[in-house]
Amino acid sequence: MLAAQRQERLLQLVRAQGSVVVSEVARLLEVSELTVRRDVNTLAERGLVTRVHGGATLPDPQSPFAPHPGRPARRSGADSRFTVGMVVPSLNYYWPSILAGARAAAAESSVRLLLRSSSYDLRDDRNQIGMLLDTPGLDGLVLAPDVDDPGAEELLGWLDRLPLPVVLAERRAPASMLLGSLEWVGSDHVLGARLGVEHLHAEGHRRIGLLVAGGSPTSPHLRRGWEEQLRRHGLDPDEQLTGVSDGFVDPGRAHRMDAVLDEARRRGTTALLVHPDPAAVSLVQHCTDAGTRVPDDLAVVAYDDEVASLGEPAVTAVRPPKQHVGRLAVELMTARLTEGGRRPPHRISIGPELVVRGSSVLPGDGASEAAAEPATQTRRGGTEPSGHRR
Repeated sequence: MLAAQRQERLLQLVRAQGSVVVSEVARLLEVSELTVRRDVNTLAERGLVTRVHGGATLPDPQSPFAPHPGRPARRSGADSRFTVGMVVPSLNYYWPSILAGARAAAAESSVRLLLRSSSYDLRDDRNQIGMLLDTPGLDGLVLAPDVDDPGAEELLGWLDRLPLPVVLAERRAPASMLLGSLEWVGSDHVLGARLGVEHLHAEGHRRIGLLVAGGSPTSPHLRRGWEEQLRRHGLDPDEQLTGVSDGFVDPGRAHRMDAVLDEARRRGTTALLVHPDPAAVSLVQHCTDAGTRVPDDLAVVAYDDEVASLGEPAVTAVRPPKQHVGRLAVELMTARLTEGGRRPPHRISIGPELVVRGSSVLPGDGASEAAAEPATQTRRGGTEPSGHRR
């Protein structure tokens, strides 16, 4: 049994019985009394139990000296900082920007950030989380598990019950789950898709298709936003071209993209929102090779803006607020560790921005924002509290 699992079970016993005896818990959990005493100390440092001779009780909420639940013991000197574990599914595409924001916030708040990478696999997520939970002095977790896995709800429920705070980054729990303490911060991808569709509609397009990465946690949100904005303009999503962008950067990609262009011509599609942007850049390149003019014959808007500016022409893109997500995840964690149980859970969506480039506007169409970047302008989405594979 992992330390966090023992502590969770110990906390359940205290809450159910009001108090526990170390020797009895040791027999129940089949561990040594020393191990139980250490677990009691860990929970007591976070204000979740009160140490008594031979056991532990619930803290007295009426005592003016009772620590706030979730707040770690005060530290002093050079060690007066929090230790936060962070697990992300990739150290390559998309996630380095989130990590940059998290590290910046950690440095400003004297937070020690312990980073581990996973692999878009729930079993690997559990393993990496378990390794961090065995780290002495760990104060909290910032995580990005695979919330689309069939076993995700069980994992999220377990994370919600852990005796230390957990913040999800660029992930959110299903709306059907009633969770107590779990927090999250993420990009509002629904709004991002709406921004892309609105831009293309303003440019005169009425046949606006959508290509997304199969299996990506972002894709369902993009489809929802795409559908919502089309309907706002009286356009039927069922009449539009839809599909996946899988394989657009792999061997044999020309055949896949030819099929998309053929279908676009058949349907009269004049614009596409494409996720992720490596697929969009590849599609724009293929259009040039195939004699399809961009943006004259087909306008393209990418989603992610990791490499979209490198296309020829440079590709208009919706840019999720990646660094802000990482920064705010650590800031939420620091606030929870500082304020403890007084602070209600925060669940936040941050609006993306639209960066207009040459793939979606004709020359002289007003795309210029500055002479230094003649085909670039930026439009921002809002921020409101409440949301390539990522």
